Amino acid sequence: MELEIDPRAGRLSAAQKAQFDRDGFIKNLPVFAPDGVAQLQEMFDEWSGRLPEEIDINRVNMWHKASQSFARLCQTPAILDYVEDIIGPNFFQWGGQFFVKYPHDGSEVPWHQDSEYWPLSPSRTVTAWLAIYDTDEDNAAMKVIRASHLKGGFKHHINNASNLVLSKELDQDQIDEESIRTLDMKAGEISLHDSRLIHGSGPNTSDRRRCGVTMRYCPPEVKCDLSVWPTFEAYWARGVDAYRNNPLGPATKTEKYPTKQLMHSSDFME
Repeated sequence: MELEIDPRAGRLSAAQKAQFDRDGFIKNLPVFAPDGVAQLQEMFDEWSGRLPEEIDINRVNMWHKASQSFARLCQTPAILDYVEDIIGPNFFQWGGQFFVKYPHDGSEVPWHQDSEYWPLSPSRTVTAWLAIYDTDEDNAAMKVIRASHLKGGFKHHINNASNLVLSKELDQDQIDEESIRTLDMKAGEISLHDSRLIHGSGPNTSDRRRCGVTMRYCPPEVKCDLSVWPTFEAYWARGVDAYRNNPLGPATKTEKYPTKQLMHSSDFME
């Protein structure tokens, strides 16, 4: 199914590219028109409805390997245009996940850097965060620490609290409160952020759903340590692979669903 594209979707300006380099993020990039958003919301209901009740959608990933329709979403030209403007004409995708907060469910994403989770070198992943519904302060929009991607790696600790979607978090004294920015977005828009940018989100205190799709992209020089992550697979998005650093995943031709983190392309459930 082809989703209707917002006519405002285009390429990043020089000022927007400079903002990403300086701040580590950019938001409110239009992708889908209202009719496309309505279709996208129907698709989310279908994707999430596949999961057995005991599986938390926030704790499984690699949907682009499991679902052909999800994989096609990640290859939307308007999204790839924005990504290309940040990391260049040659890049692959390796991740696809939902971050969902239902009304008053209490779940939170602690302050963290994405790069803390991935054995990828160099740390040059760009994440596109697609808003399926409007997101703001009330329904737990993502918050970022502006320019924190320029300050290197931060020490994380483990917190296994049941309400936290992720287990690694930063100490509060590492958070520069004055640099916090809220990524409020309309449904159908995306933000882009650097994998070293500190970010997180609080609980959804509204009566509205909050859901974002994360799509992860890297230039070809990025290499995964397969001794740490043996199921890693790259899915080529644009350009050419002059490095051949990573195993390539097969084209996704089925509609399945993940049952755990970091699954291999052959292990998904129907």
